[in-house]
Amino acid sequence: MTAPSPDVTAPTLDEIRAARQRLDPHVLRTPVWHWRSDAARRAVGDGTELLLKLELLQHGGSFKPRGALAVMLDLPADALARGVTALSAGNHAIAVAYAARVVGTTAKVVIPRTANPARVARCRAYGGEVVLVADVHEAFARVREIEAAEGRAFVHPFEGPRTALGTATLGLELCEQADAAGFDLDAVVVPIGGGGLAAGVAAAVKQLRPGCAVYGVEPEGADTMFRSFRSGRLESLDRVRTIADSLGAPHTAPYSFALCRRYVDEVILVDDDAICRAMALLFSDVKLACEPAGAAATAAVCGPLRDRLAGRRVGVIVCGSNIDAETFHQHVTRGESSARAEQPAAGFPE
Repeated sequence: MTAPSPDVTAPTLDEIRAARQRLDPHVLRTPVWHWRSDAARRAVGDGTELLLKLELLQHGGSFKPRGALAVMLDLPADALARGVTALSAGNHAIAVAYAARVVGTTAKVVIPRTANPARVARCRAYGGEVVLVADVHEAFARVREIEAAEGRAFVHPFEGPRTALGTATLGLELCEQADAAGFDLDAVVVPIGGGGLAAGVAAAVKQLRPGCAVYGVEPEGADTMFRSFRSGRLESLDRVRTIADSLGAPHTAPYSFALCRRYVDEVILVDDDAICRAMALLFSDVKLACEPAGAAATAAVCGPLRDRLAGRRVGVIVCGSNIDAETFHQHVTRGESSARAEQPAAGFPE
């Protein structure tokens, strides 16, 4: 696929601040947590300070309502009357169902059957009509059919200026909260699926703090952005191979890729064992019940970025919590077993 345009227009700080005002009645300004403990020091090393942005506490259990609402609040009345449609491994579907309820329309969302059942149930609880399909590739085709047959507006899970404008409000909040806490950010670490979150967060952070490094984190089994950074072109996957399915975008898209290339310094890969270790650490030490995607940035800070970020002040995006108790238990147990084999770097006491 061809490379995206290098002159893509990024959201300005004034636009991001205006978007935050529009979203404020409908999204939470999620808290930050200065993570200081013996376990954190073992995990990232002495001198490194972590500020967790707890976006897993957002409406719908993830950051996704920011982008979905930024898109849907701009839909004309006739489009809202016909309703919206979306595809997702779950979190975006939940967010679209929530946003549809907020703006007074209906949502028909397409979800792969492999998605976590807790996400499907949460989407339905917000009033979303769910269509289950075999995989994410079939989901794209089914959404196009729904658009054509019912006239519903498609709310993309990660692509487009309005989506990035919505997620940029998270980056704005993080910088403001860090300043209020006297926490001078040296780096921000953010998960990457399709790139909509990373694109918006990085655009805000880099305009506010040009010297702050921004690292994107992908699972090894869904490394489309990593491949796209390496090739300079839009890349795709034949199949997603990671437990972090909400980071499992099957391809990169022009706008989000272009913003990430402009504002993200580097894309880092983590494997599923590292994600499970991070889930276990966040649960044992901070009492956070993250889904795998929500722990990906922590996995990178504790793993491949550990030495590079030594002694730095780091913002870490904890982006989601939509997971059922049984699956969470399985991943945390796997993480604890892996951490015991990796002492002492994993952060668990001997």
